[in-house]
This record gives sequence, structure tokens and C-alpha cells, in this order.
Amino acid sequence: FKQTILDRQSAWREVVITAAKNGIPVPAFSASLDYFDSYRSAVLPQNLTQAQRDYFGAHTYERVDRPRGEFFHTDWDAPEAVVTGSRS
Repeated sequence: FKQTILDRQSAWREVVITAAKNGIPVPAFSASLDYFDSYRSAVLPQNLTQAQRDYFGAHTYERVDRPRGEFFHTDWDAPEAVVTGSRS
């Protein structure tokens, strides 16, 4: 099954692209492709999601350019967006 999916992913992507270009909604195809991509990638661009969580809920975030376990919080409302860090 894994190899079949890998062999046909370019066609799967073309279906989603063609549908989008023609204004045809294919939510199951596009959502399943997003799900597939999330599992096949070791590092994903979740920085926007982390920033939103930090802004709205004062959650912390990890940076990919720093060691694992080092967490940061940004005071997004401060004039200079003050960043503080801590280790857990």
C-alpha cells in the first residue's frame, strides 16, 4: 500500500491542482493529501501556528535553530516584540 501511494502521489497532486484551477471543490482529496504530507515530513512549517498560539494564549514555542527543550515566549504587543527564553 505504501509504495502504491508513493508511486501515485504526483497524479494525486495533479487532481487537486486541476480541481482548484477549475473551481471544483474536492475536500476529501485535498484534506487527505494534506494529511499525507503531514506524516511524510519530519519538519513542517508550523511557525505561524505556534506564533498564533503564543500570541493568543501566551503559550511558548520552540525554535528550530535552538536546542530542543528551549522554549520562548514573545510579548507581541510590546513595541519591539520582546522575546524571553527558558529551558524546561
